[in-house]
Amino acid sequence: MDILLAYARGVALTLLPIAAVFALLAIATKRAAIGAALRRCRGEAATNAGLVAVNYILLAPIMVAPVLAVRAVLPVAPGFEAFWRSLPEVAILAVAILLIELAAYWRHRIEHQPGIWRFHATHHADEHIHWLTVLRKHPVSKFFEMLFDTMIALLLGLPAWSIVAAQLIRSWWGYFIHADVPWTLGLAGRWLMSPAAHRLHHIRDETLMGTNFGNMLTVWDRVFDTWCDPAPHLNCATGIAEGTRGVWGELVRPWERRYRSAPPQGDEVAA
Repeated sequence: MDILLAYARGVALTLLPIAAVFALLAIATKRAAIGAALRRCRGEAATNAGLVAVNYILLAPIMVAPVLAVRAVLPVAPGFEAFWRSLPEVAILAVAILLIELAAYWRHRIEHQPGIWRFHATHHADEHIHWLTVLRKHPVSKFFEMLFDTMIALLLGLPAWSIVAAQLIRSWWGYFIHADVPWTLGLAGRWLMSPAAHRLHHIRDETLMGTNFGNMLTVWDRVFDTWCDPAPHLNCATGIAEGTRGVWGELVRPWERRYRSAPPQGDEVAA
């Protein structure tokens, strides 16, 4: 019980300042429409909060153990420790973000494949996406993320501080790109994933859903030809054909027979 309470306190301390920031953003951008916006997303927000409790409190001790066990036996490429020491810290951090983004890109893209999509569908089920949507994940999908996203960085022996810092920056950016704002970020949106670009990934269109897999950077979508300009699709409808559900409905969703296919991939889409 003590460990669950410790996880609960940690989650609360992490989410409260984030909630405050995005509450202020919502008030500033929606103004008089803020009440209607809250009513639209309150049911899904409750589901997302419930999944946070499942993933980050109830199952966290179970999921962390195998992840740490795998990391402990990963073979680190020799000779890299001295190389990383020779670089400026800002360069090391940039490399950490690039490598974690690369691993996350392919993990995310694989989650759109048949068999795996059934677990990732939970994340796409929100019809009124908002900052808390980033945490709407099935436990199996969350485990994949924990296991694979830092794999390349760990194999190449990047300093622990750089991996932690990169993940912190990427997590804040993940909240931002799920915010309900139609921002493309202008010229910066060519290289940084914008809320509009990520909303396009959540679009209720199975072809366009196979684009814009990046979390913070657009570089890997451009390299692997899955980038799609969000400008023609601002404020697009989001969700999946099967619709949104409560916490229990999302937990059991993957074992339904209907989940035998997945949305088409980015290489089937004209970027």
